[in-house]
Amino acid sequence: MSSDSQVQAEAYLDPDLPRDQRIDDLMGRLTLAEKCGQLLYNAEAVERLGILEYNWWNECLHGIARAGRATVFPQAIGLAATFDTQLIKQVASAIADEARAKHHEAARQGNRGIYRGLTFWTPNINIFRDPRWGRGQETYGEDPYLTSQIGVAFVQGLQGDDPNYLKAAACAKHFAVHSGPEKDRHHFDAVVNPKDMTETYLPAFKALVDAGVEAVMGAYNRVNGEAACASQTLLADTLRDAWGFKGHVVSDCWAVRDIHEHHKMVNTLAEAAAMAVKAGCDLNCGCAYAELKNAIEQGLLTEQHIDRSLRRLLDTRFKLGMFDPPERVPFAQTSMGVVNCEKHRELARESAVNSIVLLKNRYSTLPLKQNIKRALVVGPNASSMDVLMGNYHGMSGSMTSILEGICDRAGEGVTVAYRMSCQLDKENSSPVDVIRYEVKQSDIVIAVMGLSPIIEGEEGDTIASPLAGDRDSLGLPKCQRDFIQKITGLGTPVVLVLTGGSALSITEEHELADVILQVWYPGEQGGAAVADVLFGDVSPSGRLPITVPRSVDDLPPFDNYSMSGRTYRYATAEPLYPFGFGLSYTTFEYSGLVLKNATPRCGDSIALNVEVKNTGAITSEEVVQVYVKVPQGDAPVPKYALAGIERVSIEPGEQRELSLSIDPQSLATVHADGSARQLEGTYTIWVGGCSPDPRSAALGGASPLSLEFEVRG
Repeated sequence: MSSDSQVQAEAYLDPDLPRDQRIDDLMGRLTLAEKCGQLLYNAEAVERLGILEYNWWNECLHGIARAGRATVFPQAIGLAATFDTQLIKQVASAIADEARAKHHEAARQGNRGIYRGLTFWTPNINIFRDPRWGRGQETYGEDPYLTSQIGVAFVQGLQGDDPNYLKAAACAKHFAVHSGPEKDRHHFDAVVNPKDMTETYLPAFKALVDAGVEAVMGAYNRVNGEAACASQTLLADTLRDAWGFKGHVVSDCWAVRDIHEHHKMVNTLAEAAAMAVKAGCDLNCGCAYAELKNAIEQGLLTEQHIDRSLRRLLDTRFKLGMFDPPERVPFAQTSMGVVNCEKHRELARESAVNSIVLLKNRYSTLPLKQNIKRALVVGPNASSMDVLMGNYHGMSGSMTSILEGICDRAGEGVTVAYRMSCQLDKENSSPVDVIRYEVKQSDIVIAVMGLSPIIEGEEGDTIASPLAGDRDSLGLPKCQRDFIQKITGLGTPVVLVLTGGSALSITEEHELADVILQVWYPGEQGGAAVADVLFGDVSPSGRLPITVPRSVDDLPPFDNYSMSGRTYRYATAEPLYPFGFGLSYTTFEYSGLVLKNATPRCGDSIALNVEVKNTGAITSEEVVQVYVKVPQGDAPVPKYALAGIERVSIEPGEQRELSLSIDPQSLATVHADGSARQLEGTYTIWVGGCSPDPRSAALGGASPLSLEFEVRG
């Protein structure tokens, strides 16, 4: 704010007055044109009132993005693979600290442009319903419960717990049914039945609204015929009326223009803008709201509609302390020393370590043995920085590639050799190939393969995807498959390290490789984290937040939004790797599963006790997972669904008794028409380190314990 003496005495600048009174005072001083200008993401300055320009557009999916230096945490799908809500809350809090430091420093230097504000269009809580979607890497996976839990933790960490101010403002996106195809996102209509909408697509959004998320972003597409950013059903009936959301709604970027240009629902941009504002879209990322004054003059909109949206937007800015003296705002003095500080780098490393999923470990090849003398690192992603970052990333001077991490950890006792030997997605053209000789001369081969942000991601971001960032098959590129066949079977164990943000159907490679690690896009400390796991400094403990199908042929059509045949909850084909799966360097034994409230009634929480013992020789963290199968109804119900998670560290020989509670909302199902079902009948519960899918046991995981119980109405 300006310190101009003419405006200092005004009520809207008095931090001791109630916020509503301050907003009323400020709105009463604005002209209609000034009000309309505040509904654009690049809000104009109103110099006569000391209102500075403000750009609402900022990103922090896994660290402050697109604004230079910041700590780069693992990509969102990797954060989900930790199954650790407390860790995710710490990560988000660290991001918010860096956000405050960078925002205030930029403001001091007169930079109030894009990616410098405190309103972050994060997290992406769309359900990763189809592994072909390039933006699935931005999500927390395919499960509504896990997405809700991780999403709530992220919002709580980002927004903070100060009673008067937000540390930063979070945004739940993209409301509500969005998840590809990318090439069609500006014009397709996602047709969803009431049951899938209620049980799959909406729960995470409802959870974040209940947790106090400050903003919600609409999607590009239509949902059941209505443009998502102008949907009476979504924005008014559901978000405001049913859920009581009090924050603001923002459009995805240029999505309001799509209502006119691509959905062809109206004849002019002014009509599109009016439709969106009237439905409850308060802020426009794009240019459509430049037509608001014209829309009012044409009778399409009233000033009262503008006032309603403006009030919500100003409320957010006041919560962020933008109209208060800096000394009154507890976060305004955050030092730039916090940006990519040692504590945050350590947190990035811990997050990356906990996200790594061990999918196979034949003959206990890992951790690497002390007698290893020569390690050969190969593959297109070993030295790549792109595969550390994923999309929506910041920049760090502390980036550690996987190759660097291995070299740093190996020390002088191990000779580390490196040959790229294989391109990401193109065949080699050199007639000379000495790789077989190199493999035979080595004690271990670490092949770093997989995907990269150049071949999967958002429309416009990828440079080597013919499908605007999506994939039409789930296997590795052919050149990588051929290379893996070449280096296996030569007598040297092969560790396959896979990068990427989505499922890789490596059916042949699973049989060929001795070890398989899924490391996602692991962030700036990814190389160090991978080395921590390879050399046994930490036991792997990540779990798959997605199902890995055997083939794209096992999936329904990409543009079909029914959940039938999708995700672990409804798929019928046997997966290559099931949801919730992940191995360890130790073994755990579960026992003593009991229901504490033996005859629960409808609406009761379900209380459980279970004992978990580390029966191996290595301290490790275990991800305890609770799954529930509800009684059959008049519409299909999931085979089972995640309903509880708890991550615990257990020493060798130690036995922990855990008390778990299942929220009745996790048991909620609906009739085919979307109306609530009475929660009574026979339920089955499984508790273990993986899902009940038989494939988990076939891959070396322990089968979870189970019990049945009755719920009375």
